[in-house]
Amino acid sequence: MGDNEQIEVFDEEDTQKGKFLTFTIGKESYGIEIRYVTEIIGIQPVAEIPELPNYIMGIINLRGKIIPVMDVRLRFKKDFKVYNDRTCIIVVEIEDISVGLIVDNVSEVTNIPEENLVSPPDVGSGFNNRYIKCIGKVGNEVKLILDCNKLLNEDEIGNLSAVI
Repeated sequence: MGDNEQIEVFDEEDTQKGKFLTFTIGKESYGIEIRYVTEIIGIQPVAEIPELPNYIMGIINLRGKIIPVMDVRLRFKKDFKVYNDRTCIIVVEIEDISVGLIVDNVSEVTNIPEENLVSPPDVGSGFNNRYIKCIGKVGNEVKLILDCNKLLNEDEIGNLSAVI
């Protein structure tokens, strides 16, 4: 090897940088960093657990692992929508807990360069954008990029840990 040759080493973090799994809830298009996503599965029967918040639909058994499932639509205070063949569960890792996120439709994995990611607007009181990490500009569209670590607070994570 000559002095001018360089060896590029890619770690998993580098190959996932700028990649987002996009999905829809109603008319809005969202994205989550691909590094949080474990897998995507079709909707399946959910066992209800009493006394959980209304947006936690219950638990599923995924190959022997018990996973709590959250309806993102309800988490965002939208109306419940009957699940159909387009409804998916995105399994993500939040604070070392696997959680299933029920979404209307998974779109694609898309690359959004850092320069196309902007902070959400500060529109003052009454608007709660705590779940939105940034906004991705993709062509003429915008993708609301979720902050996975804020979908559940510490108390909710503790409660779910006790269930599973």
